[in-house]
Amino acid sequence: MASSSIAVRELPLFPLPEVVLFPGRPLPLHIFEFRYRILMNTILEGDRRFGVLMWDQENNKPASVGCCAEVIQYQRLPDDRMKILTLGQQRFRVLEYVREKPYRVGLVEWIEDEPPKTDLRPMAAEVGQLLKDVVRLSAKLTGQEIELPDNMPELPVELSYWVASNLYGVADEQQSLLEMQDTTARLNREIEILTSTRNHLAARTVLKDTLEDSLQ
Repeated sequence: MASSSIAVRELPLFPLPEVVLFPGRPLPLHIFEFRYRILMNTILEGDRRFGVLMWDQENNKPASVGCCAEVIQYQRLPDDRMKILTLGQQRFRVLEYVREKPYRVGLVEWIEDEPPKTDLRPMAAEVGQLLKDVVRLSAKLTGQEIELPDNMPELPVELSYWVASNLYGVADEQQSLLEMQDTTARLNREIEILTSTRNHLAARTVLKDTLEDSLQ
Protein backbone atom coordinates (compact mmCIF):
# COMPACT_ATOMS: atom_id res chain seq x y z
CA MET A 1 0.00 0.00 0.00
CA ALA A 2 1.16 3.52 -0.69
CA SER A 3 2.58 5.28 2.31
CA SER A 4 5.42 7.64 3.01
CA SER A 5 7.87 5.77 5.21
CA ILE A 6 9.81 8.92 6.09
CA ALA A 7 6.71 11.00 6.89
CA VAL A 8 6.14 9.73 10.43
CA ARG A 9 5.34 12.09 13.28
CA GLU A 10 3.60 12.39 16.62
CA LEU A 11 0.12 13.85 16.29
CA PRO A 12 -2.46 14.84 18.93
CA LEU A 13 -5.64 12.86 18.28
CA PHE A 14 -9.29 13.83 18.63
CA PRO A 15 -11.71 10.85 18.37
CA LEU A 16 -15.27 11.81 17.41
CA PRO A 17 -18.33 9.54 17.15
CA GLU A 18 -20.01 9.42 13.74
CA VAL A 19 -17.53 11.93 12.25
CA VAL A 20 -15.18 11.10 9.36
CA LEU A 21 -13.03 13.93 8.00
CA PHE A 22 -11.70 13.88 4.43
CA PRO A 23 -8.82 15.84 2.84
CA GLY A 24 -9.89 19.25 1.58
CA ARG A 25 -13.16 19.23 3.50
CA PRO A 26 -14.12 21.67 6.30
CA LEU A 27 -15.04 20.56 9.81
CA PRO A 28 -16.40 23.05 12.37
CA LEU A 29 -16.05 22.03 16.02
CA HIS A 30 -17.20 23.32 19.40
CA ILE A 31 -14.46 22.57 21.93
CA PHE A 32 -15.71 22.30 25.50
CA GLU A 33 -14.14 19.22 27.15
CA PHE A 34 -11.22 20.19 29.38
CA ARG A 35 -8.73 17.78 27.78
CA TYR A 36 -9.53 19.04 24.29
CA ARG A 37 -9.28 22.65 25.41
CA ILE A 38 -5.75 21.74 26.52
CA LEU A 39 -5.15 20.11 23.13
CA MET A 40 -6.32 23.17 21.20
CA ASN A 41 -4.35 25.63 23.30
CA THR A 42 -1.27 23.47 22.71
CA ILE A 43 -1.59 23.14 18.94
CA LEU A 44 -2.45 26.83 18.48
CA GLU A 45 1.05 27.55 19.74
CA GLY A 46 2.45 25.22 17.07
CA ASP A 47 1.40 24.15 13.58
CA ARG A 48 -2.34 24.10 14.39
CA ARG A 49 -2.69 20.46 13.34
CA PHE A 50 -4.29 17.48 15.02
CA GLY A 51 -5.74 14.17 13.92
CA VAL A 52 -9.46 13.41 13.66
CA LEU A 53 -10.43 9.78 14.16
CA MET A 54 -13.89 8.26 14.05
CA TRP A 55 -14.73 6.67 17.39
CA ASP A 56 -15.80 3.08 16.80
CA GLN A 57 -18.74 2.80 19.19
CA GLU A 58 -19.24 -0.91 18.54
CA ASN A 59 -15.68 -1.80 19.57
CA ASN A 60 -15.28 1.15 21.95
CA LYS A 61 -12.05 2.40 20.40
CA PRO A 62 -10.88 4.88 17.77
CA ALA A 63 -10.43 3.87 14.14
CA SER A 64 -6.85 3.28 13.05
CA VAL A 65 -7.08 5.57 9.98
CA GLY A 66 -8.02 9.22 10.21
CA CYS A 67 -7.41 12.62 8.65
CA CYS A 68 -5.23 15.46 9.87
CA ALA A 69 -7.14 18.69 10.53
CA GLU A 70 -5.64 22.18 10.46
CA VAL A 71 -7.27 25.00 12.41
CA ILE A 72 -7.90 27.85 9.99
CA GLN A 73 -10.16 29.99 12.23
CA TYR A 74 -11.00 30.02 15.90
CA GLN A 75 -13.03 32.02 18.37
CA ARG A 76 -12.57 31.92 22.13
CA LEU A 77 -15.75 31.71 24.17
CA PRO A 78 -16.41 32.09 27.91
CA ASP A 79 -14.87 29.43 30.21
CA ASP A 80 -12.09 28.84 27.66
CA ARG A 81 -14.45 27.06 25.28
CA MET A 82 -13.76 27.53 21.57
CA LYS A 83 -15.43 27.46 18.21
CA ILE A 84 -12.95 26.37 15.57
CA LEU A 85 -13.06 25.79 11.83
CA THR A 86 -10.69 23.15 10.53
CA LEU A 87 -9.76 21.90 7.07
CA GLY A 88 -8.85 18.29 6.32
CA GLN A 89 -5.26 17.71 5.19
CA GLN A 90 -3.43 14.37 4.78
CA ARG A 91 -4.81 11.00 5.80
CA PHE A 92 -2.85 9.00 8.33
CA ARG A 93 -2.62 5.60 9.99
CA VAL A 94 -1.94 5.30 13.71
CA LEU A 95 1.14 3.12 14.27
CA GLU A 96 1.07 3.28 18.06
CA TYR A 97 -0.11 5.47 20.92
CA VAL A 98 2.58 7.54 22.60
CA ARG A 99 0.34 8.57 25.49
CA GLU A 100 -3.33 8.60 26.49
CA LYS A 101 -3.59 11.57 28.88
CA PRO A 102 -4.56 14.36 29.06
CA TYR A 103 -5.43 13.54 25.43
CA ARG A 104 -4.31 10.85 23.02
CA VAL A 105 -1.10 11.33 21.07
CA GLY A 106 -0.19 8.84 18.39
CA LEU A 107 2.78 8.06 16.21
CA VAL A 108 1.30 8.22 12.72
CA GLU A 109 2.33 7.68 9.13
CA TRP A 110 0.80 9.59 6.23
CA ILE A 111 -1.00 7.52 3.60
CA GLU A 112 -1.92 8.30 0.00
CA ASP A 113 -3.74 6.62 -2.87
CA GLU A 114 -1.82 4.40 -5.25
CA PRO A 115 -1.09 6.13 -8.58
CA PRO A 116 -3.98 5.26 -10.96
CA LYS A 117 -3.26 2.77 -13.72
CA THR A 118 -5.94 4.17 -16.03
CA ASP A 119 -7.50 7.53 -16.84
CA LEU A 120 -10.07 8.14 -14.11
CA ARG A 121 -11.77 11.12 -15.76
CA PRO A 122 -14.53 8.99 -17.34
CA MET A 123 -15.37 7.58 -13.89
CA ALA A 124 -15.37 11.08 -12.42
CA ALA A 125 -17.72 12.20 -15.20
CA GLU A 126 -20.05 9.27 -14.41
CA VAL A 127 -20.06 10.26 -10.73
CA GLY A 128 -20.84 13.85 -11.74
CA GLN A 129 -23.78 12.76 -13.88
CA LEU A 130 -25.14 10.53 -11.11
CA LEU A 131 -24.92 13.45 -8.69
CA LYS A 132 -26.90 15.62 -11.10
CA ASP A 133 -29.55 12.89 -11.43
CA VAL A 134 -29.83 12.52 -7.64
CA VAL A 135 -30.15 16.28 -7.16
CA ARG A 136 -32.74 16.60 -9.96
CA LEU A 137 -34.88 13.78 -8.55
CA SER A 138 -34.54 15.06 -4.98
CA ALA A 139 -35.67 18.50 -6.10
CA LYS A 140 -38.67 17.02 -7.91
CA LEU A 141 -39.69 14.96 -4.88
CA THR A 142 -39.35 17.78 -2.36
CA GLY A 143 -40.51 20.63 -4.55
CA GLN A 144 -37.43 22.58 -3.57
CA GLU A 145 -34.64 24.09 -5.62
CA ILE A 146 -31.51 22.02 -5.03
CA GLU A 147 -28.28 22.65 -6.89
CA LEU A 148 -24.78 21.26 -6.78
CA PRO A 149 -22.17 23.79 -5.61
CA ASP A 150 -20.19 25.64 -8.27
CA ASN A 151 -16.91 24.79 -6.54
CA MET A 152 -17.41 21.03 -6.60
CA PRO A 153 -14.04 19.36 -7.38
CA GLU A 154 -13.44 17.96 -10.84
CA LEU A 155 -10.21 16.01 -10.31
CA PRO A 156 -10.98 12.33 -9.57
CA VAL A 157 -9.24 12.06 -6.18
CA GLU A 158 -10.65 15.32 -4.83
CA LEU A 159 -14.11 14.48 -6.21
CA SER A 160 -14.03 11.08 -4.50
CA TYR A 161 -13.30 12.78 -1.16
CA TRP A 162 -16.06 15.36 -1.75
CA VAL A 163 -18.68 12.72 -2.50
CA ALA A 164 -17.64 10.60 0.49
CA SER A 165 -17.79 13.59 2.84
CA ASN A 166 -21.35 14.37 1.71
CA LEU A 167 -22.78 10.96 2.52
CA TYR A 168 -24.99 11.35 5.58
CA GLY A 169 -25.84 8.91 8.33
CA VAL A 170 -23.39 6.25 7.12
CA ALA A 171 -20.22 6.90 9.12
CA ASP A 172 -19.01 3.30 8.77
CA GLU A 173 -19.29 3.56 4.98
CA GLN A 174 -17.42 6.87 5.07
CA GLN A 175 -14.69 5.30 7.18
CA SER A 176 -14.34 2.50 4.66
CA LEU A 177 -13.98 5.04 1.85
CA LEU A 178 -11.41 7.01 3.86
CA GLU A 179 -9.30 3.91 4.40
CA MET A 180 -9.22 2.97 0.70
CA GLN A 181 -5.89 3.69 -0.99
CA ASP A 182 -7.21 3.09 -4.49
CA THR A 183 -9.05 6.00 -6.13
CA THR A 184 -10.64 3.64 -8.67
CA ALA A 185 -12.11 1.48 -5.90
CA ARG A 186 -13.41 4.55 -4.05
CA LEU A 187 -15.08 5.98 -7.17
CA ASN A 188 -16.54 2.56 -8.03
CA ARG A 189 -18.09 2.27 -4.58
CA GLU A 190 -19.49 5.79 -4.87
CA ILE A 191 -20.97 4.94 -8.27
CA GLU A 192 -22.71 1.95 -6.64
CA ILE A 193 -24.07 4.14 -3.81
CA LEU A 194 -25.23 6.93 -6.13
CA THR A 195 -26.80 4.50 -8.62
CA SER A 196 -28.77 2.85 -5.81
CA THR A 197 -29.85 6.27 -4.53
CA ARG A 198 -30.87 7.44 -8.00
CA ASN A 199 -32.91 4.28 -8.63
CA HIS A 200 -34.64 4.62 -5.26
CA LEU A 201 -35.49 8.28 -5.94
CA ALA A 202 -36.66 7.48 -9.46
CA ALA A 203 -39.04 4.84 -8.12
CA ARG A 204 -40.41 7.28 -5.54
CA THR A 205 -40.84 9.90 -8.26
CA VAL A 206 -42.84 7.50 -10.44
CA LEU A 207 -45.04 6.64 -7.44
CA LYS A 208 -45.55 10.32 -6.65
CA ASP A 209 -46.49 11.10 -10.27
CA THR A 210 -48.88 8.14 -10.36
CA LEU A 211 -50.63 9.26 -7.18
CA GLU A 212 -50.91 12.83 -8.42
CA ASP A 213 -52.38 11.63 -11.74
CA SER A 214 -54.92 9.48 -9.95
CA LEU A 215 -56.10 12.43 -7.88
CA GLN A 216 -56.68 14.66 -10.90
